[in-house]
Amino acid sequence: MYLGGVLFFLSGLIVVPQAVHAGQPPQQTPSSAAASSQGKPVAAPADASSSSTDLESATCQSCHDDITTSFEKSPHWKTMNDTRGGHAKQGCEACHGAGAEHADDPSKPLFDFKTAKPEAITERCLSCHNSGTEHMSASNSFHRQNDVTCTSCHSMHHATTREHMLVKAEPALCYSCHLQQQAQFNMPFRHRVNEGLVTCTDCHNQHGTGGVLEGDHLIRQVRTSASGDVVCFKCHTDKQGPFVFEHAATRIEGCGSCHISHGGANAHMLKYSNVNLMCLQCHTNSPGIHATVMDANQSHYEQACVNCHVKIHGSNFNGLLDR
Repeated sequence: MYLGGVLFFLSGLIVVPQAVHAGQPPQQTPSSAAASSQGKPVAAPADASSSSTDLESATCQSCHDDITTSFEKSPHWKTMNDTRGGHAKQGCEACHGAGAEHADDPSKPLFDFKTAKPEAITERCLSCHNSGTEHMSASNSFHRQNDVTCTSCHSMHHATTREHMLVKAEPALCYSCHLQQQAQFNMPFRHRVNEGLVTCTDCHNQHGTGGVLEGDHLIRQVRTSASGDVVCFKCHTDKQGPFVFEHAATRIEGCGSCHISHGGANAHMLKYSNVNLMCLQCHTNSPGIHATVMDANQSHYEQACVNCHVKIHGSNFNGLLDR
């Protein structure tokens, strides 16, 4: 029995080396097997996407160093980390299109915002900026109807303002087209736009609203309402009401029926220097005691409508708006 136990022990020592020598490797854990199946570690998808965008940026920078440098300082740089739309929505290619062929042969063009048609530029920008209250009416705006594109006001690579990537700051940017309004803001009685207390975009949505042409005055792209009154009430809250007895002109035609919204030569930015002439635009058939008001030969006191009708924007006590 002793001799048999020794032989069994020696046979075990011989069998184990033979099993290994036969080419049967020891068992591996699933993770180590996956890592070594291709002879190298498997990279995570996020790392692959990051390296792809980094490679694109480096490729573009090799020729367009000044543009890529400014791009890295702009709000559009955050698209480099946005993987929701895939690589086509990231970095340079998000705006200029696929650039592989252009990188191989620079003569093959990309989307060039300098030479593209206005409709194409607007469509390309709206592919991302097509939601929210600021841009939802851009396709029907007065600016678009007059071939004013996004790049007419915004510069993606050479903006001069810290906000909104504008070509130049307000109001100089707006004055480059709206020369009539620039003259109105230089009038003695005006909204303080040149002084910086009010900006054009405080009242107007430059990307488009439901503004319309009303009578002899324009309500173009005014914020908050088609008629434009509500935007005035943002500051002139005492004129808003509601009133028990409303002034029909204010209710029907709005503030623009009497006032020049940007500025004018008359006090309170009225259309006429004489308040009575303003009233007589509508009140031309005033009977009885108002006959003297119609007579230009009467004294100024007798013609002063607002001496009696002091609540011309509306009253809660009297239909004649005199208290």
